[in-house]
This record gives sequence, C-alpha cells and structure tokens, in this order.
Amino acid sequence: MCAEIAAAGGVARPVVAHLADHDAVLRLVPAAVAAVGPLTLLVNNASTFERDEIGGLDRALFDLHMAVNLRAPVFLAEVFAAQAPAGTDPSVVNIVDQRVYKPTPRFLSYGLSKSALHTATTTLAQALAPHVRVNAVAPGPTLPSPRQDLEAFARQAAAVPLGRGPSPEEVADAVLYLVRARSVTGETIAVDGGQRLAWQTPDAVGAEE
Repeated sequence: MCAEIAAAGGVARPVVAHLADHDAVLRLVPAAVAAVGPLTLLVNNASTFERDEIGGLDRALFDLHMAVNLRAPVFLAEVFAAQAPAGTDPSVVNIVDQRVYKPTPRFLSYGLSKSALHTATTTLAQALAPHVRVNAVAPGPTLPSPRQDLEAFARQAAAVPLGRGPSPEEVADAVLYLVRARSVTGETIAVDGGQRLAWQTPDAVGAEE
C-alpha cells in the first residue's frame, strides 16, 4: 500500500499497533507524526468482527470488541485532535456499520461496540468543535467476511433493497465527501444499498392490509 501511494506521488510510511493494546494506541499518532508530519485526517477503519450471541458470550471476546472498535477510536481521536494544526480543517471519520440503524442479536459484541462508536461520533463532534470535525460512514455488505464464501456473500448483497451492496470505492467516496464537507460534523452516512431500510419480513410480505 505504501509503495502504491508513493508511486502515485504521495508520501506514506507504515505505522503499526495492536488496537487492543491501549499503550500502543496512545503511541500510534505520535509515531505517525514523527514519520510524515502533522496529521489532518484520522479514519478509524480497523475492526474486530467475530460472532457471538446471548447464551454463548465470552468476556474476552466482548472486551476485545470494545477495545478495538470503541476504545481505540475514541482515544485516537483525542490524541489526533491534540496535534492537529489549527486552520487546517482536521477531521475524523469513523467506520461503523449499517447495524447501528438495524440491530441484530447475532454478532452481539460487535454490534454493541459499533453502536457505541456511532454515539461517540456525535459526542466527539460536540467535544472537538470547532477545531475538529467528526463524522462516520456506515457500510452495508461490501466484502465477504472470513466466514462467507462468495456465493453466500452474493446472496446477502442481492437481498438489500437496491439489489447490490457497495463497493470499497463507494465507501471511500463517502469518506472523501465527509473530509471535504467543511460544514458537516456529527453525521453518519449509510452506504449500504438500503440494507438498513429492508422491510420485507415474513409478517409483511404478502400480508393483506
């Protein structure tokens, strides 16, 4: 990735941390600043996504979801805001999930962590204004999970109201819009093919009015 960015004329350096390691998280932004200079954009995209549900909850897995999907983005935003140069319109974009609008009891820890990050997007936008804008993107079925084969993923994507899920490029386009929209903060854009709007449940399809 760094080589591709450099080939396109950009500057990129790899900076690595395990987001469940809180001390490593706090070192991440300073390491990036040392590598490339002051930062004006933070995209919280890394995520843990493991299935669990009531009746089989595991505390370690629950804590991992909260550490990676909620705690790390919030603390990264705090450290990022402290170093962001004034007058550069710095912004944070959190990648959440359309599940924040349409919860499911499956993937319980994941869903709770992303819903909390969705709320944090609003409260961080309040806390960091007017210096830093904070927004979010909520994708639908974009890439197969490690638990899905291509056929299962295709069925999932085809089942959303628009008949297809977003491409990674469409998700990136939403991020870029939020970066450039200088009067937008505290907002979440769903890029999900309308998945959060799906209404054709067994009780509704074919039911007489």
